[in-house]
Amino acid sequence: MSDQKDDKRQKLNIQLDEDIAQGIYSNLVIINHSPTEFVLDYVNVMPGTPKSKVRSRVILTPQHAKRLLNALKDNIDKYEKRHGEIQKEERQNIPLNFGPTGEA
Repeated sequence: MSDQKDDKRQKLNIQLDEDIAQGIYSNLVIINHSPTEFVLDYVNVMPGTPKSKVRSRVILTPQHAKRLLNALKDNIDKYEKRHGEIQKEERQNIPLNFGPTGEA
């Protein structure tokens, strides 16, 4: 009976293009949300550089954002069991500027 259930489940075929497989390094993520979506902007901030660009943007539904949170928590727990606790660094105060501030 369980074989029938396995046969009925649809398999997901995921393609990973070579340029995407290289990944994009990010050391800052800016998260915003609305009632219908979460927007994650990934940035690579380099010391001494006055300007940094958003390198990648991921838009999620609230349900998928929560699934991502749970998946990250699960993977961090597994990582720390194997490699030890991840140490928190002192939080850097990074002033963010997304363009005009509306001041005259």
